[in-house]
Amino acid sequence: MHYQNILFDLDGTLTDPREGITRSIQYALSKLGIAEPDIARLEHFIGPPLLEQFMHAYGFDEAKAWEAVGFYRERFKVTGLYENRVFDGVFELLDLLSDQERTLFIATSKPWVFAHEIARHFDSARHFKVIYGSELDGTRTDKVELIRHLLDEEALDPKQTLMIGDRKHDLIGGKRNGLDVVAVGYGFGSREELLAEAPTYHFASLSALHQAFLKR
Repeated sequence: MHYQNILFDLDGTLTDPREGITRSIQYALSKLGIAEPDIARLEHFIGPPLLEQFMHAYGFDEAKAWEAVGFYRERFKVTGLYENRVFDGVFELLDLLSDQERTLFIATSKPWVFAHEIARHFDSARHFKVIYGSELDGTRTDKVELIRHLLDEEALDPKQTLMIGDRKHDLIGGKRNGLDVVAVGYGFGSREELLAEAPTYHFASLSALHQAFLKR
């Protein structure tokens, strides 16, 4: 693939944040009097903006959803963001792309302050020119808005820029900004969810994504 600029989603694309996110959601719900003992039932929170997901999943109004987000962050910023792991093969892929002199970015709806700390902690920050995320007040949680901001700030040519992600929000955000998009099947979006957005490329595994970048 010929693209000079590569935008990566974070959760479900570079790292597996399953434990940290779901346990922090569980904590937030418990603070609101909602018991959810099975954290697997909370995996739908991985990827979409948390505010809208609380509203959609539990029928919260915006004020209560923000309260839930606040409780979530209480645990996540101390414990949850470290309950995470880099997917096997990610560092090899990032090394390859860096060796090919491509320019790499993270584009995540997660607040940038958390994304920066995760990248620092797992020693992946060195691969990225800039890590873009949302603000704590909810600004730029929408992937369309976030990617447009990134493109404008970095003066990137959409035709030379590729978005890689594991949920429909990543694909929609990229396509609406004129980017080609990669759907990866090893994250948290189902095959049906991803293919419904007609991605430019679909790779079931990280090794398949790696192999695609060997062909320029």
